[in-house]
Amino acid sequence: MKTLYLDCGMGAAGDMLTAALLELHPDPDAFVSRLNSLGLPGVRYAREDAVKCGIRGTHVSVLVDGAEEGEHHDHEEHHHHGSMHTVEHAVSHLNVSEKVKGDVLAVYGLIAQAESHVHGVTVEEIHFHEVGTLDAIADVTAVCLLMEDLAPEQVLASPVHVGSGQVRCAHGILPVPAPATAHLLRDVPIYGGEIRGELCTPTGAALLRHFVTRFGPMPVMRTSAIGYGMGKKDFPAANCVRALLGETEERGGTVTVLSCNVDDMTAEDIGFAAEQLFAGGALEVYTVPVGMKKSRPGTLIRVICRPEDEEKMAALLFRHTTTLGMRITETRRRTLERQIETVETPLGPVRIKISAGYGVQRRKAEYDDLARIARERDMSLAQVRQELDEI
Repeated sequence: MKTLYLDCGMGAAGDMLTAALLELHPDPDAFVSRLNSLGLPGVRYAREDAVKCGIRGTHVSVLVDGAEEGEHHDHEEHHHHGSMHTVEHAVSHLNVSEKVKGDVLAVYGLIAQAESHVHGVTVEEIHFHEVGTLDAIADVTAVCLLMEDLAPEQVLASPVHVGSGQVRCAHGILPVPAPATAHLLRDVPIYGGEIRGELCTPTGAALLRHFVTRFGPMPVMRTSAIGYGMGKKDFPAANCVRALLGETEERGGTVTVLSCNVDDMTAEDIGFAAEQLFAGGALEVYTVPVGMKKSRPGTLIRVICRPEDEEKMAALLFRHTTTLGMRITETRRRTLERQIETVETPLGPVRIKISAGYGVQRRKAEYDDLARIARERDMSLAQVRQELDEI
């Protein structure tokens, strides 16, 4: 399984995560050019080599109207004030996929909720002084786009080092981690230490919260690429996020299966529930028509998920279906190893899913890419497949 592991031994910030993932990208220069053509007003991304404690890595800076927006690693008051509405407006104009827009807004929603919780005001009243609106949107967008390009099947991370001491922000001097960061990292293993300073910012915390499925030690994985994303400040330890991309063995293992029967839901409601379960991280959701008591036709809804997601899936099932209870079992599974390869073709880039193992190897073009080409060129799916087969 294609796995991204983030080592947050020196915390995380938007610029550090961007730089670490950029080092894993097959064409960093083209990616930075793409970032600069997204349509964020007055925003310019720049990438440079940086060395911390003798280790070479990448630093990414975001210039807004030609000036760098204060330290990302400090909550200084920024020039750009904006509400969630401002953020939504900026994101709607971005030249990115709907998935990336959704990810950016979800990350920003997490930051807004944390700030609203800490300051005791509603999300609508939140003005992002703590997170300079434009440069933070720039960081969040870059990370969401990189995640789309790198397409890991799972994102794991180490426990997060948050630093210690105090931090100066718009409201005065606060303890580290800053309250919004602390709120975002609840349920995540975090620790402080000798190093004085704010190592994890709200933007960094929100990005981790959104993308990481599990925090803990690094799993057994064969790494294919390693990236070092450098922060601005110098500490006694290398101030970086390290990102490792590779394959984890996942030919077997156990999964959790949740099942429930319903006889009073419309097809639309069941479809919506399935969407929510997939969005929440379900590996598979499917339905089977069943006969129920009182001779009623009903639907069996079955959800397959990773064992650590059981609680989350149960909550989603209760929330989005009319069921009053469910059955839960642990099941063993075997899978072929899968990886995605992007192939340049005369019709444009096409992602090919390669499955291998047990003496079998299969290659299959991703449906989304075939459908995109079919729409763009007014062809049928069969014509697109045939043309690709002839290449």
